[in-house]
Amino acid sequence: MASLFHLPSSLTFRNICHSPSIHPIKASHSNFQISSENKNSLPKLSKISEFSSKTLNFLLSGSLALALSLTGVGIAEGLVGVNKPELLPKEFTPVIDVAGFLSDGQEKRIAQEITDIEKDTGFKLRVLAQNYPDTPGLAIKDFWQVDDSTIVFVADPTFGNILNFNVGATVDLDIPRSFWSRLAGTYGNMFYWKEKGEDASIEAAVMAISSCLREPVGPNNCSGVK
Repeated sequence: MASLFHLPSSLTFRNICHSPSIHPIKASHSNFQISSENKNSLPKLSKISEFSSKTLNFLLSGSLALALSLTGVGIAEGLVGVNKPELLPKEFTPVIDVAGFLSDGQEKRIAQEITDIEKDTGFKLRVLAQNYPDTPGLAIKDFWQVDDSTIVFVADPTFGNILNFNVGATVDLDIPRSFWSRLAGTYGNMFYWKEKGEDASIEAAVMAISSCLREPVGPNNCSGVK
């Protein structure tokens, strides 16, 4: 499946696009219980990961990168890409909430946390809350000047798990890939956000990312989310 546009060659996002220099990141196998008697299930898990990748790609109109959403199978097949720059705010903000999940106070707190993260670590976190197809889609790439140091966090409950992440190559060097799937499994699952609210999932994820990015790089960094 072709993406709707191609990122500049200077960006090396982990992507599901068919490019020799880009490789998909799959959800951690720790999220699945695989017994030695059930090895035949491995191709099926790979298929689920493939469709989950397509799901996130549609959430962002094929615009960005990394599919770590723990979502259902096949739903994305019937969707089409969206590009609605008119949904973007007139002034820059690291938090875009077109779904109305966050209060004004929550948006301000998250925006301040994101500002602190960038000042302290150099990494850029960007949060988009949406309900597909009401999304600015690929328009966020230029609006946020997405680059290798950017984490795009898309909060969308359309397919069950509300947490979806797109991770730049520089971030990927420092943060274990398993962190993103554990984060989605902990705060993004339907039981969590339906009980506590979409806003609680978003805030919890932002704080976990903030803590992770501030940890020294090493074999055990970002292990706080189980």
